[in-house]
Amino acid sequence: MAKDFLKGIKDEYDVVVIGSGLAGMTSANILGRAGHRVLLLEQHYKLGGLATWFLRPGGHTFDISLHGFPHGMIKSCRRYWSRDIADRIVQLKNIRFDNPQFSLTTSFNRDDFTRLLTNQFGIAEPTVNEFFDAARGMNFYDDQSTTTRQLFDRFFPGRDDVVRLLMEPITYANGSTLEDPAITYGIVFSNFMSKGVFIYEGGTDDLITRMKKELTANGVDIRINCPVDEIEVSENALHGPRVAAVNVRGRRIPCRAVVSNANLRTTILKMIGPEKLDRDFVEQTQAVRLNNSSTQVYMALKPGEEIDESSGDLFFTSTSKEFRTDLLLSRDITSRTFSFYYPRTRPTKKERYAIVSSTNANWSDWADLNPEEYEASKQDLVETTIDALEKYIPGVRNKIDRAEAATPRTFQHYTLHESGASFGTKFEGLAVSRALSQQVRGMYHAGSVGIIMSGWLGAINYGVIVSNEVDQLLVSETSPV
Repeated sequence: MAKDFLKGIKDEYDVVVIGSGLAGMTSANILGRAGHRVLLLEQHYKLGGLATWFLRPGGHTFDISLHGFPHGMIKSCRRYWSRDIADRIVQLKNIRFDNPQFSLTTSFNRDDFTRLLTNQFGIAEPTVNEFFDAARGMNFYDDQSTTTRQLFDRFFPGRDDVVRLLMEPITYANGSTLEDPAITYGIVFSNFMSKGVFIYEGGTDDLITRMKKELTANGVDIRINCPVDEIEVSENALHGPRVAAVNVRGRRIPCRAVVSNANLRTTILKMIGPEKLDRDFVEQTQAVRLNNSSTQVYMALKPGEEIDESSGDLFFTSTSKEFRTDLLLSRDITSRTFSFYYPRTRPTKKERYAIVSSTNANWSDWADLNPEEYEASKQDLVETTIDALEKYIPGVRNKIDRAEAATPRTFQHYTLHESGASFGTKFEGLAVSRALSQQVRGMYHAGSVGIIMSGWLGAINYGVIVSNEVDQLLVSETSPV
């Protein structure tokens, strides 16, 4: 007899949160802490969304995706999760770049970038300061017509090498390009420049375990293996369309509000359905472009093998003579970012070393491969990545115990994100996400949208914003379901 993953659920909830990515979990935690009856539904068997990990034989644990985030993560985790979690966030101080234009190591903050730009790249310090101030001063309500390329042309005309230094890490962090609005770059870049790049010490498995404990302590009802089929909308005489329930595994679960942490287009066009929404809003949703996806290669070293920490924490490498964001997406890979995981990354685990290589990727390059082509392409990705790593760590191939690849199809399979979009949507998705509650009362979205709200810190902060709005709605409505 199949397990009933909804056994013992309540007859109704104040809030149903769909999806347990960082935005979904943060929303659920805040709303549970506020005393609301919260049900968190996750379609996968593990919490975390893309903030996740997997195990392999031999005691190997791999984290998914790049985990570098700005210093603001400490404040957000301390305030909205726990000091216990926040105190485990530590700085990465060894960020490396190597490409045909330059090779350098940086602590990745404003002071060090100012030093590099003035001393190594020959940019006048007043120009550097004006650029940093312009980026730091950007916000969502600024002019959105200026592109990132135009921003760089304003301060560093003809300096492709400078653009590469300033842009390449952000492209890896959130999938942004030179043609996206400049604010999508400026806001994220400034967050990193404040104090550098940080990581959670203990591994993603430890982080999610602690978050789950916090959710449970705050009364959140957590259910895994529970994909939502439909968000039910009813017509309210006073307020018009409003959330009534979610349907999952053949059950109707009444609720007063829904927060969807699922893909924006999936939430609106599939779970809710276009027939329940204004035509203009549906057309705006259909016009939202998905951001790109990723490929990754996970490499675990044999027991007893080591990597010298001079290899770096994050290492941005490229063989391309020029910087072009389209080259970062090409199947003909010229750029890779290596994340090095030392024993200090998981200090309570076995002394193991691992390396994860990440590249941005297009769904279309992988979607239509037949099984034989797909497996051959994955193996080629593994082999060429190890070859690239050999340049920097000679003999590493013989030290590797296990290596495997993930593709956009992998991300789509495990997250159900349309086209395996690991970076959510392009900028226009943010406005659609924010307007959803105006279409259906009690319906909110908190996911990776607009580039700004992607990455670990962006996701958590979006969860904070949305949960506060949900709380205000629930408090203002005294009538139960």
